[in-house]
Amino acid sequence: MTAGKAAAAALVVAALAAGCTGSPAPRPSGSSGASSGSASAGVPGAAGGTDTSAGIVGAPAPLADLVTTLYAGHDLGASATPSAAAALKNRRPASGTPQGKAALGSWFGTPIAVVTSGDDVTLAVGSGGGAAWTVVGGWWPSLGVSAPSLGGGPRWVLAIGSDARPGQPLERSRADVLQVIGLDGRGGGGVMGMARDLWVPLSTGGTGKINSAMVFGGPKAQLATVKSVTGLPVEGYVVLGFSGFTALVDGQGGIPIVIPRTVVASSVKDLVIKAGPQTLSGVEALAYARERQTLPDGDFGRSRHQGELILAAAVKAKLAGPIAIPGALTDFGTVGKSNLSAEQILTFAAGLYTLSPLKVGRGVAKGGIGTAAGQSIVVLGREARSLFASFKDGNLS
Repeated sequence: MTAGKAAAAALVVAALAAGCTGSPAPRPSGSSGASSGSASAGVPGAAGGTDTSAGIVGAPAPLADLVTTLYAGHDLGASATPSAAAALKNRRPASGTPQGKAALGSWFGTPIAVVTSGDDVTLAVGSGGGAAWTVVGGWWPSLGVSAPSLGGGPRWVLAIGSDARPGQPLERSRADVLQVIGLDGRGGGGVMGMARDLWVPLSTGGTGKINSAMVFGGPKAQLATVKSVTGLPVEGYVVLGFSGFTALVDGQGGIPIVIPRTVVASSVKDLVIKAGPQTLSGVEALAYARERQTLPDGDFGRSRHQGELILAAAVKAKLAGPIAIPGALTDFGTVGKSNLSAEQILTFAAGLYTLSPLKVGRGVAKGGIGTAAGQSIVVLGREARSLFASFKDGNLS
């Protein structure tokens, strides 16, 4: 596999795995994903059996009890994070039994759940194998809660695409995709690509191309380098390799996108991605995201393509609805890596559903072409620094 062949691997991750979910149809029991309609025996969090007495289809009894307590207006105590408890403090109790459905999943072994009831969404994280649950966020217009509780804002997460070849470690290969995803906490956001040849100080010491930080120190070093270069307090990373990318895209029916201009793929023989509305397969999405040879602006255009795919994936996620999040995150956990907690990823992924398309922008951190240590590099310039400054509110629109 040539360098850059895994370039698009982080695109699904950049939408935080929710971007390539399809409709929330039930999955077979024991599958890697979560059921959107019932608690699966193969999913952590199904402990305690399914309780439909509260009208929450698919919720295990401890989760159903928590939802009932929430809607009754009772004190949630330790069963809600401080931010969620603050948002719910003055809620208006519901009349009658809450009705809705629950989707269960896991984030690297930690049970997660999304419960929907009308326009309300409750995000929960389990402990003790699902014997207990904690409300970590959500939105509850039916209870008079005026604003979503999603960890505040602004927030940023780094999506990394690893160029790991077969047999190579995912987390110690070059980071051929670096996309910073931002949410401003007010319905806006941004996607900022980092040119992979940016010549910068590395968190591991010395200077080098920005994408080499992961080789020397893993994704934590890559994250630290991006934070230092951009000045943004990025809270964590998600990383995915080539092998997981096409499976995630194809398994969810592709990525619908409007292609601005026809692209002749140099990496796949006879593949032409025509301008206009398309639904890209995994192979096509990979080719579109890695193409640079036929683009007028080369690697900068390549990073721009990646941003286009991220936003297209996020649109598909929004159409699928929040109920699809647990299954998507469960699927990602089988092929990717992350240092984000279940609470962080769940609230961030749910934040995608609060975005207004007109309030989401994208950009590419680029600069002039130069040479260093016998390599062709990109020199960080005024334009990139201006982009970093404009992204400090989590919005690039």
